[in-house]
Amino acid sequence: MTAIDSIVARLTTLHPKRIDLSLDRMWRILTALGDPQRRLPPTIHVAGTNGKGSTMAFMRAILEAAGLRVHVYTSPHLVRFNERFRLGAKGEGCLVSDEELGDALGECERVNADAPITVFEITTAAGFLLFARHPADVLLLEVGMGGRLDATNVIDRPLVTVITPVSFDHAEHLGDTVGKIAMEKAGICKPHVPAIVAVQPREALAAIEREAARAKAPIKIAGEDWTATEERGRLVYQDDAGLLDLPAPRLYGRHQFDNAGVAIAALRAVSELKIAPGAFEAGIAKADWPARMQRLAQGQLATLCPPGSELWLDGGHNTDGGRAVANALADLEERVSRPLVLVIGMLSTKDCESFLRNFAGLACRVVAVPVPHQEKSFPAAVITEAARAVGIPAQSAGDIETALGAIGRFGLEPAPRILIAGSLYLAGAVLSVNGTPPV
Repeated sequence: MTAIDSIVARLTTLHPKRIDLSLDRMWRILTALGDPQRRLPPTIHVAGTNGKGSTMAFMRAILEAAGLRVHVYTSPHLVRFNERFRLGAKGEGCLVSDEELGDALGECERVNADAPITVFEITTAAGFLLFARHPADVLLLEVGMGGRLDATNVIDRPLVTVITPVSFDHAEHLGDTVGKIAMEKAGICKPHVPAIVAVQPREALAAIEREAARAKAPIKIAGEDWTATEERGRLVYQDDAGLLDLPAPRLYGRHQFDNAGVAIAALRAVSELKIAPGAFEAGIAKADWPARMQRLAQGQLATLCPPGSELWLDGGHNTDGGRAVANALADLEERVSRPLVLVIGMLSTKDCESFLRNFAGLACRVVAVPVPHQEKSFPAAVITEAARAVGIPAQSAGDIETALGAIGRFGLEPAPRILIAGSLYLAGAVLSVNGTPPV
């Protein structure tokens, strides 16, 4: 356990609930810290269910290609807690150091004085300290959960707000319908601040439009105010300001064309940024985001796979996320046909059967594994039962290494395409064991 892990473990004991959506504790600690949220760089605030990280990765790459310094706050991390905090500099910036992160968390712990506070709240406060102390041109700020009562929603006037696709997830905290969940997400809308809205289910879009109108936020909607389409293997973006003919995103999957479009729309909604077309072109081609249809061509786990096979990793864990990944795999199948094997681990808070239904008729087998170090992991037997319920043959394994070894004994021809998916926690464990953590 690292020094940072020890601090986080200690902070976890300060509140009996891991998730308790409220702004009261956040305002209290920020006041004690001298209100660092008032000294942040111009901020782009991003909420949504799916695609937040990828959309922010596109924005970061474009902004950096334009020569700007970009701070980034995301969650959760995959391998190291430091991944949540990227400090901007000319070029690509870097993850915060252990020393500086430890100092910021320690300062927050001291001023909090053992009062009840969630780990995400005190982490966000530490992030604001770090981002306020380091000059940058833009801060990309990701909502942790929901929006209205999320710890990040203390920014008075962001440059722009963004709502990526909303789907049914975290219902126990955000509401039991997509409309209620979308209403919570749209709680980040601010008066006279542009709100950029990705393609949404009808119920979600109606709720977002109502909340934006209530907040007096001008709204720009995918498919109405801009389009982003794949044409001849390129990304063609068009809005009232004109057309951009750009390379295909480096991030794989047709859904990444949509995410890239949201990122472009958000940046073009901020006239102060004045980003040249060349920066959009360079950023779209360069943007990367770990565990989103990531090809693992090297590393310890890659060597365990059958010779000639492909190993892919995705952190998708809800129904719509699974659909996007299944579509990406179907596209791969059209290009090069291979048997598809899924290695799946999921938390018990997710709808395993609905997630797996996306792969019925596409995957030839599921190997279920527990998610390492997660008390709420589904037992592998539950996942195998869900896979069989949607018509996919399934078996279980004790861990990822065992699962990959078992696939070699299936005798599949040609060599299979293997996808590890179902949980970001599982994805983090995979990247750690494989020796390819995010940097």
